[in-house]
Amino acid sequence: MDLSFVSAVVILLLVMDPIGNIPLFVSLLRDVDPKRRVRVIVRECAIALAVMLLSAIFGRFLLELFGLSDRSLNLAGGIILFLIALRMIFRSEEGIFGALPAGEPFIVPLAIPSIAGPAAIATVILLVSRAPQRLPEWLSAVTVAMAFSLFTLLLAERISRRLGKQVLAAFERLMGLLLTAIAVEMLLRGIEGFVRHMQSG
Repeated sequence: MDLSFVSAVVILLLVMDPIGNIPLFVSLLRDVDPKRRVRVIVRECAIALAVMLLSAIFGRFLLELFGLSDRSLNLAGGIILFLIALRMIFRSEEGIFGALPAGEPFIVPLAIPSIAGPAAIATVILLVSRAPQRLPEWLSAVTVAMAFSLFTLLLAERISRRLGKQVLAAFERLMGLLLTAIAVEMLLRGIEGFVRHMQSG
């Protein structure tokens, strides 16, 4: 099934999970000078955007270089996405990505893997590998999704105060459920491709 531009943006937003990242950003930026917080958020989102765009442009080349197929990428991406979705639904005290370093964050863990994580990168590469002729459209989808994420994260503190931890946790679990369905779909596509490859071989 071919994805539309809007569908691609929605899937990328679910994978990047800006709402679910609000508690993480608020927590890690709490000790950062308020005047620097906006700069840090913009910087981390810019780094994440660069990683995603580079993945979209060179992802296909890397797949061919390492001899990887869409089937393996579907399976690997589906497994990673499924594990992240489970941690979103059954949230632990350590958070989705485990223990976090102290001090002002730089690249890790905000840009990578909170925004541009393995599942997000795999999703972008899959979009391009399925329809390489639509590369400009996929790049635009990544940019739009990142812009929405940036806007959401710039308002992270306000949203956190307004909604509260319980409402944010409920949103994150809902996104986790949606991501679980997407992960299962990716796994099914990978298994279907593998079966067809075995039958044709």
